[in-house]
Amino acid sequence: MLRKKIIALICLVGLTTSLTACGEAATTSEVTSDYRPSNKVEKPIANTASSSGSSTESGTTTQNDVVIRKAKEESFLDEFSYELNSAYDSICCESAEVESFMPGDYYEEEFNTEEYNYIQENGFLKVATSPLSTFAADVDTGSYSNFRRMIHDNYSLEDIPMGAIRAEEMINYFDYDIKESRDDNRFAVAYETGICPWNEDNDLLMLTVKAKDVDLDYVGNNFVFLIDSSGSMRSNDKGDLAIKSFKLLAETLTEDDRVSIVTYSGSSQVILDSCDGDDYDKICRALDSIEFGGGTNGSGGITAAYELADENFMEGGNNRVIIASDGDMNLGITSTGGLTDLISEKKESGVFLTVLGYGTGNYSDANMESLADCGNGNYHYIDCIEEAERVLVDQLKETTVTVAKDVKLQVEFNPTQVSEYRLIGYENRTMAAEDFEDDTKDGGETGAGQTVTVLYELVRNDDGNKGSDLKYQTDRELTDAALSDELLTLSIRYKEPDGKKSVEENFDVLAPKDSSDDLSEDLSFVAGIAELTMIINDSDYLGNATMDSAYQLVKNGTADDEAREELCKMMRNLR
Repeated sequence: MLRKKIIALICLVGLTTSLTACGEAATTSEVTSDYRPSNKVEKPIANTASSSGSSTESGTTTQNDVVIRKAKEESFLDEFSYELNSAYDSICCESAEVESFMPGDYYEEEFNTEEYNYIQENGFLKVATSPLSTFAADVDTGSYSNFRRMIHDNYSLEDIPMGAIRAEEMINYFDYDIKESRDDNRFAVAYETGICPWNEDNDLLMLTVKAKDVDLDYVGNNFVFLIDSSGSMRSNDKGDLAIKSFKLLAETLTEDDRVSIVTYSGSSQVILDSCDGDDYDKICRALDSIEFGGGTNGSGGITAAYELADENFMEGGNNRVIIASDGDMNLGITSTGGLTDLISEKKESGVFLTVLGYGTGNYSDANMESLADCGNGNYHYIDCIEEAERVLVDQLKETTVTVAKDVKLQVEFNPTQVSEYRLIGYENRTMAAEDFEDDTKDGGETGAGQTVTVLYELVRNDDGNKGSDLKYQTDRELTDAALSDELLTLSIRYKEPDGKKSVEENFDVLAPKDSSDDLSEDLSFVAGIAELTMIINDSDYLGNATMDSAYQLVKNGTADDEAREELCKMMRNLR
């Protein structure tokens, strides 16, 4: 609905502009805002007298991305002015200052061109024919903070773009109760099951995998801050917030660390070449010197940053490029495929990647997520300074210290216990079963103490059906393990941060004696997130899911946790 209103409003503006050109003089004003900045197209303003804007009936002037022109000398424009103001009032939700323009000034028209990858939802698979579920571990969290930004910008459910909300990123934003491994394993595993809230004939299975908070004896951090300094980053929620974010990170560094800073717009520029991490003032002066303007040659910036990381490579250290951008790249390599090929090549240098997304309007989530997935990296969306502090200070080790790379998970279901299963989320991280043992295939990266949470919807095999009954094959011969009370086996493969060969760990998950309607706080909370995500993405497997039931599940699982309560409040506003 909002999109239709905006389109109608733009058409009215175009018609009014044409009519105004017939008059001898017109007044021009602009509503300016950093509320929802986006792609900006500069256009010269005609040589006309300026006037200040007027207020709405409530006494305040509301924000909008569209310039409102009012012509006062031609009476036949009054009707159009009235319709423009009505449309303007109906789609705005915040107050803004109205600035007057002088002849020769420029105004900026803004358009929402956010980009998201298409999500093909996982469906049910039969254990008899597809007993293995294989995917790369993914601990990106960008979808949640992007969702929060949309809610704060008064998006309705219908306004949220398709592909913007990924279930696994929503789920993995939060922490869940699991004890660390006390044995020699790198990972610990916890699990629980319960009746599926949106389909009571099925079960839910929640698997939580936690990496050890191991001390890898790093000699220090070699960080390269790669900052998009193009014109599209010139706003409070983009460039300004990115600079503040890096200053927070700089405060945590010591004399054992090294920092370099590269910017890119039409070309790349090294503005700080490897200074001591504890030289906070020098780092801040370099950050404050950044000026935003020009095009966006992201591929050139990536190449320059990795070259600088290689030049200052710290043997036995944590070498990482941290990129801050809105993902909108219009020079050099601009396609998502070309960028992922570039970053896949660069990751072989042993340098890891953290991707920080900023801004709205022209934001390319597709580019930012793909860079992280293909570059031994993780992806976060920074919508406020509190989120920057969470990612770069509170969870610094989890987000910047990799303890296992190319992490892959493979679940083998017991056909006597489960007849069908559906993996919720991870659509763009699924792999062929044979790729699990192929060390050339990329997996995910896991930080120190970080958790990966996975949710399955299961069709339990209560009738004892043991396999397929096809024309060319009969039921498979079952092993002794299949006749046990094991629900599944979870296998985890990973490499050491500087390793080439994978290590495998295996964990047995036992079938519950009885599935319960009374879900634990963690499982209730995760089930609520799953329902919310399915509703947003118009899932084919909604069953009885509603916003009310999703809200109640999340509310039951808040556990007096501030972050969980925040989600509960946002969902209450969506109901």
